Amino acid sequence: MKNTYIKLAIIAAVAAIHDILFASVPLNNLQGTGGIAFNPLAYTAGLPWEYGSTSNLNDTVSAPQVGAWYVNLKDADISWYAGSAALTFFDRLEVSYGYGFINAHKYGDKSIETHNIGAKFRFLDENAFDTVWVPALAVGGVWKYTDSKTVDALGLDDNGFDAYVVASKLITQTPIPVLLSGGVLYTDEVVNGVVGHNDYDTVFFGNIDILPAENIALGFEYKQGARVGDGIRNHDYYDGHVAWFATDRLTLVAAYVDTGDKDRFYRNGSAKNLGVGSGLVFSVQYQF
Repeated sequence: MKNTYIKLAIIAAVAAIHDILFASVPLNNLQGTGGIAFNPLAYTAGLPWEYGSTSNLNDTVSAPQVGAWYVNLKDADISWYAGSAALTFFDRLEVSYGYGFINAHKYGDKSIETHNIGAKFRFLDENAFDTVWVPALAVGGVWKYTDSKTVDALGLDDNGFDAYVVASKLITQTPIPVLLSGGVLYTDEVVNGVVGHNDYDTVFFGNIDILPAENIALGFEYKQGARVGDGIRNHDYYDGHVAWFATDRLTLVAAYVDTGDKDRFYRNGSAKNLGVGSGLVFSVQYQF
């Protein structure tokens, strides 16, 4: 009997972690898409308007969720602010908008503004076909526009479009639940689209998070740097983060990000391993 109670307690704990996690992720990433910081997840954003409701409204559109980010790239003298909103239609189609305001004193721009409009379609549910191993799968895209003097200085485009395929899976059979996610990105971005856009490249991205407690996630994020022509190669992005699911609707995030050497601009207008330094990241996320 004692063993039965222990097993039931373990099952209940895992279920609680699963419910809290899925009430908290995806976050709105820096571009507004449902994901972590830089990368998208296959999960779509937004909770039902009312828990357990079977109303037609919940069958049509989720409640919105919002996110705010602050990135302090101190060694490059860059402050990056971002805000966004996202929601999901028919429990499949996520739409999002993200706005960014970047103070980039080192490179001559006092205020760069970015606008990102995204859409993501989840075409396969997690654990589909009565399995425990099938990941959620989604395809998506983001149209990105930047208002930056660097666009003209480097001969870049001020807008571009990203496309991606991503798979995400929460593994609960391990001693500590693990969230794995990875995908491929087709992009022409220069410094995440903040500096501008050029030629296209296909790169890899991935995330791993562990849940040592029901309201804490510890994770690592990686995004491969795209080679976008004219000698421009974005540096790989890395970040380590901790997320606190303060309630089933409020999430607080702290991270440390490394985007590469901040001094990789070349005088001839090209750049290799282009980065904007490293620094601290903070985020507040809320799901209505």
